[in-house]
Amino acid sequence: MAHEEGAFLNFVKLYTPALTSSGVPPHVWQSLYEKLSNEVFDAGEMFGIMQVEEVEDGEETENIQEKRKKPNPSHEPCYKVIVTHENGLQASNPQSIFLIDHAWTFRVERAREQLLQVPGLLHRMGNLMGIEFHGEVPDEGVVEEVLKEMWKYNQTYQLAQGTAEEKVPVWYIMDEFGSRIQHSDNPTFGTAPFFYMEQEIAYTLLWPLQNLENGDEVSRDYTYGVSDPLIRKCMLLPWKPVDLTNVSCHVPEPPESHYQAILAENKECLPISIKPLTCPKDKVFRVYTEVQQVLDHLNDPRFAFTADEKEADILYSFSHIKDYRKLSEERPHVLLNQFPCENLLTVKDCLASIARRVGGPDGPKWLPQTFNLQTELPQFISYFQQREWRDEDNHWICKPWNLARSLDTHVTNHLGYIIRQRESIPKVVSKYIEDPVLFHRDDVGMVKFDIRYIVLLRSVKPLKLYAYDVFWLRFSNRPFALDKLDDYEKHFTVMNYAQNVELKQIHCDEFIPLFEKQYPEYSWKDIQAEIFKAFVELFEVATAKPAPLGICDYPSSRAVYAIDLMLKWDKNSDGKKIMQPQILEVNFNPDCARACQYHTTFFNDIFSVLFLDETNNCNVTRTV
Repeated sequence: MAHEEGAFLNFVKLYTPALTSSGVPPHVWQSLYEKLSNEVFDAGEMFGIMQVEEVEDGEETENIQEKRKKPNPSHEPCYKVIVTHENGLQASNPQSIFLIDHAWTFRVERAREQLLQVPGLLHRMGNLMGIEFHGEVPDEGVVEEVLKEMWKYNQTYQLAQGTAEEKVPVWYIMDEFGSRIQHSDNPTFGTAPFFYMEQEIAYTLLWPLQNLENGDEVSRDYTYGVSDPLIRKCMLLPWKPVDLTNVSCHVPEPPESHYQAILAENKECLPISIKPLTCPKDKVFRVYTEVQQVLDHLNDPRFAFTADEKEADILYSFSHIKDYRKLSEERPHVLLNQFPCENLLTVKDCLASIARRVGGPDGPKWLPQTFNLQTELPQFISYFQQREWRDEDNHWICKPWNLARSLDTHVTNHLGYIIRQRESIPKVVSKYIEDPVLFHRDDVGMVKFDIRYIVLLRSVKPLKLYAYDVFWLRFSNRPFALDKLDDYEKHFTVMNYAQNVELKQIHCDEFIPLFEKQYPEYSWKDIQAEIFKAFVELFEVATAKPAPLGICDYPSSRAVYAIDLMLKWDKNSDGKKIMQPQILEVNFNPDCARACQYHTTFFNDIFSVLFLDETNNCNVTRTV
């Protein structure tokens, strides 16, 4: 008995934060512990599933016993869960907590593969979603239908620990019982995902919010925690279609309070005003860094490494500095490889916000139309529906605000899919480039490619921006087409982190003549001039306003960024086809392994430009 009590106390100690944040009432925790420990699934003793058939002419719905669902083109039958225990259910009863099993748990990039390979999974999902299924061999059409319909059934959670890949949100579909529980604005039950570490299994917990009688419906709030009526309407759209084209899709730049809130959330303290550093020409700068690529490749005699951070003249840090105020007060002339408020460039929703300072209501031509799914969902849905009404392309790409390497990034033209992404980690949704400029690979055909430029921000006032003369290319491995949107090697170009995937590399000196041969009417020199023009506009608006509305003018700051971009086909004012640069993202402290591999002087060049203000023979072009 003492052992049991001790085990329960350990359970409470371990899971109190999760249970409390989910709203699970403490009086059922003991019962929950026992049901988890003994794998007790007793919901069948309390509840039943009923099929609801809608009758025409406004008659009331009629409940009949559950039966095998048959395809019905005019009325799709739906199900609901009711209390079937003759004595009903008391919310105060300590036993009133139930485990719902999960029928399918997956990460989105593996969904198609699992449906095709896991025995019985496609049949089960087809039956659960009411999709007609013939034969035993997985049918590609059914797979597509399940991949579309699953966004009405998916739930999500995220692991708190692990690698970046392991932290990518997990999606799951509850078993037939859990999946039949319908939405209500006044729900009778609460639900929450619960990861039971002892078994390494996730369940959904179900508990009553009120007393229920035999025959009462079990319902839950699909938009739990959301109070704004318009946002609730938006988030319920996958189940309850609604026309939002009357909502203005114009997104003004956020107020100053928005940027102040970001500053506070980042725990960044702005520096005090200081004077720029002046140094003798023969000074040898002591560099403190934990960046291995710098330690391995910086060998210019004007720089020397130190293991003591306190004696450094240059701090070249891999992690973000937070307390600029303290640095500016105590060590104002220590040079840094980052700027206060540079997240305005490197975080995707902030990049979209500041970019709207250019180009009127639609923003600049060099940035795909972008919406923040947390704060701009109604505007996005309106914009999507208006494009749909005009029969314009509606392919979109959902990206996490703050993850790189294409992790948890989704391409889709399905509105419900996009809306449900709001429930996982914070994301932006950007117009997918449906007509990219392609590159012909002899071994594959016409593929997508993107370009990475390294840019060096030497100062904010005056604005000094350089681009490294060598750029890097990444290619897809399969011919581009607007189908199989979950085919990574067709729609993405980041191959250097994926296992057992070919990484195609071409040096820019080799790429330029090949590209100009494929597109003889377009010179790379002119294209690059447009690319640099986009960079200049971006950094001008990013530095135009004082911090925290813009990158902080801190004289001791310098920075290296990687800008990833693609080219898309567009038309100029004369109707002539042009290649329009599209900035995809800006990365802080980028991986420079390829740069060091092919250009042994890379970090010598970078440090000379940033910290010595010397550009001769450094392979850079000043863009501002």
